[in-house]
Amino acid sequence: MDILKVVDIQKPSIDRPFGVGLWPIFNALFGKVMGYPADDFRFVREATPISTFKESASLIIAYYAIIFGGKAIMSNFGAMKLRTLFQLHNLFLTTVSGILLALFIEQLTPTLYNHGLFYGICNGDGGWTQPMVVLYYLNYLTKYFELLDTVFLVAKKKPLTFLHCYHHGATALLCYTQLIGSTAVSWVPITLNLFVHVVMYWYYFQSARGVQVWWKQWITRLQIIQFVIDLGFVYFASYTYFTSTYWPHITNMGKCAGEEFAAFAGCGILSSYLVLFISFYFTTYRKGGKRTAKKAVTNGNVTVGPKLTQDILGGAVNGNGHGYTNGNATNGSANGVNGSVRSRKA
Repeated sequence: MDILKVVDIQKPSIDRPFGVGLWPIFNALFGKVMGYPADDFRFVREATPISTFKESASLIIAYYAIIFGGKAIMSNFGAMKLRTLFQLHNLFLTTVSGILLALFIEQLTPTLYNHGLFYGICNGDGGWTQPMVVLYYLNYLTKYFELLDTVFLVAKKKPLTFLHCYHHGATALLCYTQLIGSTAVSWVPITLNLFVHVVMYWYYFQSARGVQVWWKQWITRLQIIQFVIDLGFVYFASYTYFTSTYWPHITNMGKCAGEEFAAFAGCGILSSYLVLFISFYFTTYRKGGKRTAKKAVTNGNVTVGPKLTQDILGGAVNGNGHGYTNGNATNGSANGVNGSVRSRKA
């Protein structure tokens, strides 16, 4: 009943793009779970859970140890089904991604409308408000939950590709660096990634139910488009920071909030994603033949592409198919920090 008290429906506007104020509802729900409202949350290194490099690195190392150790163990056992659990996992992630995306949109719409895009990506008061930090942190935590994607693949004895394993571990690290680095541009890759995850995990949910989905290729296309946009914003923000800080005589648009190490991490990891996902797309969808058919078999359910003949498809299903890797999506996400130890900052 306390939650209902904060529900206020009005005509959609710039300040309230959905008509219903989402943040007051989220604030109340957060308080029910955590014992204090989201408005009181502060990210503090060494106090907030998983807020240090040691904690983040330990979880990532444990992830690789579990999946490769688990793969060796599963070689002596049959594949597990886990169909219901896998459906719930994907439904949970598509739902959480959708909720976080809506909350980001509500926070960003008035800021971008009233102050402009540059203010939103380079000013700490634009892209690094207290509510945004809460959302950055929650998005960061989901990256560790998404590591279960690979655990499912191991349990179901599906192939582990380099892209899948690298991407999941690197994304958790990427999110950590941006969270600590207080990069105001973080919301760009995060919101794009959340949109892709809504689509991607909904696809995996439907696939696990045995539903044939024709737009499978668009998941990878959306990921590639996402990285291109991400890199445009991240490179621009990095250029603005470094030129205004070290080479002010070079044309730039002014200061840009964020840490230097976070800029290097963001540019490096996101660039590697773009290269790897383009390579994956052409290998999977542009070479035709049996290789394409085999990769179209997703978690035991065949997704038929327009270029696959029934003969090829049949050959893939009859003992030759390989599971498509679940969870190859990006997190060019980035997240933030209050009160962290900083390197040189604009």
